[in-house]
Amino acid sequence: MPRPSKYSEDFRRDAVELVRSSGRTIRDVGRELGVNHETLRNWVAAAKRADEQRAGVGRPAGDELSGAERDELRRLRKTVAELELEKEILRKAAACFAREMGH
Repeated sequence: MPRPSKYSEDFRRDAVELVRSSGRTIRDVGRELGVNHETLRNWVAAAKRADEQRAGVGRPAGDELSGAERDELRRLRKTVAELELEKEILRKAAACFAREMGH
């Protein structure tokens, strides 16, 4: 039985979206998020497989997104991923400052 992940499903999903939407390398994104690049590479590969499986299953008629909706969804996901990254950086900086102030 695999051990539980220390990363939440939301964090993994946001990290994958950041890799996909930012144009940066997996190694760079992993370094910024504090995640091993190979772990992040596995998440991206798993998400790609899941996307391909979903694409193989037809969507109900009338459930398709328009091009503009897809563009907006892509833009919003990128914004969320960037905000999550900024939040994580600020959280780490606050912890660092708190340690410095405690000494």
